[in-house]
Amino acid sequence: MSAPEQSAGAPSPKAPRQPIRDAATLIVIDRSGTKPKVLMGRRHEGVRFMPGKFVFPGGRVEAADGRVNIAGAYTEHVERRLMERVRRPSFTRARAYGLAAIRELAEETGLLLGDPDCGPFTAAGESWRPFAEAGVFPSLEGLWLIARAITPPKRPRRFDTRFFAADAALIAHRIEGVVSPDAELVELVWTSLDDARELDLPAITRMVLDDLAKRLEIGLESDAPAPFYRQGSASERELI
Repeated sequence: MSAPEQSAGAPSPKAPRQPIRDAATLIVIDRSGTKPKVLMGRRHEGVRFMPGKFVFPGGRVEAADGRVNIAGAYTEHVERRLMERVRRPSFTRARAYGLAAIRELAEETGLLLGDPDCGPFTAAGESWRPFAEAGVFPSLEGLWLIARAITPPKRPRRFDTRFFAADAALIAHRIEGVVSPDAELVELVWTSLDDARELDLPAITRMVLDDLAKRLEIGLESDAPAPFYRQGSASERELI
């Protein structure tokens, strides 16, 4: 499933009220060079949602995500912030956000993040079978909360999305052939933050890129507040 970016076309005044679904996105960062680079994928022109746009991999949280065993947990401040501004907070739900981001990254790019030396992993549903087959135990230890955004009202789809970042060094396995001309993502690019802003991006992606740049300046792993966009614009920005 595609990353649930927040600005898929102009709102329709006649659109019915849509449910807000939990979702998660994962920004993979390569910090091995002089400038950090992020992984972005270009969506197929034939899809209904954001055709041709460059996005971060991500999608909806699934029920099975909360039942997945993990090799490592979030840092305490990440888990704490994930349970803020939530109607029924729980450790299980908070961990499901990050696990959904890891699973969606695997489904859309073939990249598996986790620990390959933690013993056999038992899949929690078909979506997690690639991790079991590759012997990769998913881990939340290296995930950092960068931002959160709720799709504005009157959009055809609405998501409450957590944007995570993780270092590319956590990639434990690669499945070839996932990205292709017939797939949801037809192209992957590693791009600097400056060059990423020149791509065809949804509006929320541009804002999150700015948030990421600020976090990289103070340290990705720092205990810093994360912006919370409630109406899809910088003017409706809170901190969590």
